Amino acid sequence: MTFLQQLIIAIVQGISEFLPISSSGHLILIPYITNLPDQGPLIDVAVHVGSLLAIIIYFFRDAIGLARGGFATVGIGNAPDQKRLFLWVAIGTIPAVVAGLFLKTNGYLESFRVTDLVAANLIGYGILLGVADKVGKQEKNYEDMTMRDAIIVGIAQALALIPGTSRSGVTMTAARFLGYKRVEAARFSFLLAIPAVAGAGLLAALDLAEATAQMQWDAIVAGALTFVSAFVTMAFLMNFLKKASMLVFVIYRVALGCALLVFF
Repeated sequence: MTFLQQLIIAIVQGISEFLPISSSGHLILIPYITNLPDQGPLIDVAVHVGSLLAIIIYFFRDAIGLARGGFATVGIGNAPDQKRLFLWVAIGTIPAVVAGLFLKTNGYLESFRVTDLVAANLIGYGILLGVADKVGKQEKNYEDMTMRDAIIVGIAQALALIPGTSRSGVTMTAARFLGYKRVEAARFSFLLAIPAVAGAGLLAALDLAEATAQMQWDAIVAGALTFVSAFVTMAFLMNFLKKASMLVFVIYRVALGCALLVFF
């Protein structure tokens, strides 16, 4: 893999992971648009791990709070609020873990890497995002999360295993339907990504250990480049959502989905 391909993948991943436009869908489209060889699912997971590091650094205080909550859950320390939020994040992660293991074990992930499926999900879930953002109330904060809300958002996250759905998009859609503010919906979406992407990264590490030295290096470089682009994108989105709606992302998703159906 050339450095140019690594850079393109990193920029596409960093931007599309946190904007609600589907990173996995855009990664699948790279070979079709650029004529570059398909980077494969291993590189896809490596760049997701780069995104994970960006989340942890950007939301460092929240990440520390979740860690304290994790320790409190097993009896180390006393942090009731952090413990509650840790439990909600853990519960919200379960659906994606179960679905991910099922799809990986049965070899379904490769069959999802087709443009028609990406296009349909871009359009369908894009429209759903627009509806949720329009009717969702601006009243709940991240700290108001309940077990019921965590389960609903967690089930939504599991849907994002299918390319074109967008993990951030579908979880923010669920949170907006539940009445969370835009920024708070994004905040919980990103924190919910920490255990989900960490789990995928662990599985990828097992595959990476058996990969060639060149593939290992490609994954490391692509992941590092993604960290930079992801951090910048996340800062932009959190500021953007304080002032604007999701409409621009809805329009982009529908337009891209329609273009894929016409040209591919």
